Amino acid sequence: MSAPERIPPRSVTTAELLATGELTVRGQIRDASNAVLHCSVSHDGQEALCVYKPVRGERPLWDFPDGTLAQREVAAYEVSEATGWGLVPPTVLRDGPYGEGMCQLWIEGVPGSELLALVDAEEPEPGWKAIGFAEVDEGRTALLVHADDERLRRLAVLDAVINNADRKGGHLLPADGGRLYGIDHGVTFNTENKLRTLLWGWAGEPLTGEAVDVLKSLKETLGPSGALARRLAVLITAAELDATRARVGALLDSGKHPEPSGEWPAIPWPPV
Repeated sequence: MSAPERIPPRSVTTAELLATGELTVRGQIRDASNAVLHCSVSHDGQEALCVYKPVRGERPLWDFPDGTLAQREVAAYEVSEATGWGLVPPTVLRDGPYGEGMCQLWIEGVPGSELLALVDAEEPEPGWKAIGFAEVDEGRTALLVHADDERLRRLAVLDAVINNADRKGGHLLPADGGRLYGIDHGVTFNTENKLRTLLWGWAGEPLTGEAVDVLKSLKETLGPSGALARRLAVLITAAELDATRARVGALLDSGKHPEPSGEWPAIPWPPV
């Protein structure tokens, strides 16, 4: 009697691997303000590196009292996926060695892709956008600029939608294949305007046609019966979801990239 044919294991998606694979802690990222663990996740011979941020390692924030940083990180990923731009690495909420937390695919940044710079000039050179002046030495200032890059412009729109309060240079990861990812989205979705970013170069400029189309699609899927609204409803509060809808509507009504409000520090410091 012949042996039964062996059925090869089904290849799981990255999200499934992150959500159901065995999570093994390899080390801790020490310079983070909250607990950030470097891990591997494996299932049926498939393995990937990831970041695991347990909820119990989060520092309480007086201006983000509801929910958890981990839930907002997953919510940012869900919005990113709904845009079709894929700007946030695959991110899930799962149990782990230290309890529930956020698990995100580890992205190895590619060196040599300059997105930010300090220049001794009054105006940016072609291919760059001005952010503002920064004091670099006692009594000396320099112009902080970012690349006039389509990927950054898309990220600026995403940040405006999710109300990102901390878009620093260190949260930008150029990756293989010309991809760009944004990470660290724990302080997002506040009901108050807290947009704080390095990506102000397009402030007040008209949104691209692509961005307008994406925002129209977001408006639809954020409706009461929309798929994105259902996914976000278990991650952020009802008031935060309503505020997200309002931000999308405001962007469509203005047709422009937002400008600093003056009510909140516009640029995170330090910028990296």
